[in-house]
Amino acid sequence: MIKIVAKMPVKADQVENFKEIARELVEKSAAEEGNISYTLNVSKADPNCLAFIEFWKDQAAIDSHNTTEHFTTILPKLAALCSGEPEVELFDLLF
Repeated sequence: MIKIVAKMPVKADQVENFKEIARELVEKSAAEEGNISYTLNVSKADPNCLAFIEFWKDQAAIDSHNTTEHFTTILPKLAALCSGEPEVELFDLLF
């Protein structure tokens, strides 16, 4: 299983817009083959830092997800609402 944490530094005046647009990405991604969990989260320390936390069966599922229409069309819209570059890190689940 692979876990992805994608931290997004959202512009303060765009947080609500970001959440609205992200809802479709979360719903469609969670329904994909190979997805175990896909959520949007907000930092307790910084309300402008939102993070997608995703669990995928394997790298093939992630590769497939990265080519879906919802991912390729929604992600650029979300990136335009950010104040900086997202931080994306992948983790292998140990136990």
